Amino acid sequence: MTLPMTRRSFLKTTVLGASASAGSGFFCAPAILAQESERAKLRVAIIGSGGRGKSYISQVAADERLVALVDVDEKRLNEPAKSSKKKKTGAKPASGSEPDLSAAKRFIDYRKMFDKMGKEIDAVMVATPNHHHALPSLMAMQLGKPVYCEKPLTHDIFEARQMAEFAGKYKVATQMGNQGHSCEGMRRLCEYIWAGAIGKVTTVYAWSNRANGGVGPRPPKEPVPAGLHWEEWIGPAPYRDYHPDTIIKTKDGKTKVVGLHPHEWHNWHDFGNGSLGNMGCHVMDGAFWSLKLGYAASVEVEEMLGGSDERYPIGTRIRWEFPARGDMPPVKLYWFDGKKKGAKMELDENDAPGSVTAGAQNRPPLVEELEKKYNVKLGGNGALYVGDKGVIWSDTYCNSMRIIPEEQHKATPVPTPQIPRIKGSHISDFLRACRGGDPACSNFGYGARLTEVVLLGSLAYIAGPGKKIEWDGPGMKCSNMPELARWVKCPVRKGWDV
Repeated sequence: MTLPMTRRSFLKTTVLGASASAGSGFFCAPAILAQESERAKLRVAIIGSGGRGKSYISQVAADERLVALVDVDEKRLNEPAKSSKKKKTGAKPASGSEPDLSAAKRFIDYRKMFDKMGKEIDAVMVATPNHHHALPSLMAMQLGKPVYCEKPLTHDIFEARQMAEFAGKYKVATQMGNQGHSCEGMRRLCEYIWAGAIGKVTTVYAWSNRANGGVGPRPPKEPVPAGLHWEEWIGPAPYRDYHPDTIIKTKDGKTKVVGLHPHEWHNWHDFGNGSLGNMGCHVMDGAFWSLKLGYAASVEVEEMLGGSDERYPIGTRIRWEFPARGDMPPVKLYWFDGKKKGAKMELDENDAPGSVTAGAQNRPPLVEELEKKYNVKLGGNGALYVGDKGVIWSDTYCNSMRIIPEEQHKATPVPTPQIPRIKGSHISDFLRACRGGDPACSNFGYGARLTEVVLLGSLAYIAGPGKKIEWDGPGMKCSNMPELARWVKCPVRKGWDV
């Protein structure tokens, strides 16, 4: 897969005044020429205005032009309009001046947005449930629009391959929303490992306290609330009735959330990718980059708690095996998530705890050993890189990384920087690429390959414990389990494909 390294010289020429055809496929040129007096503000469309989409709105609207918002929930879709209304009354927000979003057009269906105002958009940001990541991104790229899409990049592996292919074919700027990839700590991790600070790394342990799964049947269906467009929410996935997120109390008095919308879709095969989909592209990013992992040879769930034919488990131990790469030896990558067996919280019908407290969390035994031996706290999410000369720890987004013990870290020479540093945020990195700068650091050429590793773990969830999947990366198939092909490329409902 090639990185989309284009645009720079072309855009420099257009900014200096050279003419450009509107159909050139390089979206920035017309935008910059038309808006030079406005600091070449990009016209941005955001798909999914809740959750991560809210943070996009606050980050983008202040410096760019937010021209379109898409959400299937009318109430959520109109929230930004309410905040803009406050500004017009003269009320000053605590954070200072607030951008006026009233000019942004609202849509329920992103397909209609592209039909009606595709020529009025310069960049698209996607913050939907996983099953809606690929289609709007692919549609945007076909129109020559840069795309920022949340992690994991897609819901299945076939879509990930498509995303990388389209980014290269249409020569657009792209970025996956694994924010830690822009951090200093991520670069230091790579540079320490490449400098041989802990020798040859043969094992990585990654873990998360998320428990995005459950047991039991679907909750009872309920009427779709007014203003929620359920058909559009289901989109390309198999149809099912609406059941909302509901807070209930467990037998031991704790609270949990069950349902499907607006957040618990993570727990279901047809819409999310379990705990791995939620956190894998963050926590495993450092291993993928620093160890140059590429295609896995195999993946297997070694242990699993909960799960069903439709739902992901709420506690797992998964093992990937990667062959040698150049002078790097074969690597085993482990993932631990959710509850550990024997935890006080017992499984019951529709159990879906979300995240797990420290005492019940399923973490690698080495984490507990290091915490006790060296009096350190390694957190509910993180990774350990085990080499023949030492161990490195990194946190959730790799903001921090340290050799353990601390004395060894202080005694290790700081390696010479090799990787360009990112100025500003992960989104800023994307916006620079939109304007003709270097490719964004987690562009789809990179993000799709990382996503594929993560989604192999989701396949292993579905295969079940003790069933080792032999993965043919170039052929994109499970060599020994052809029955999993339905999850490598999920079926798409009519009208919801490219």
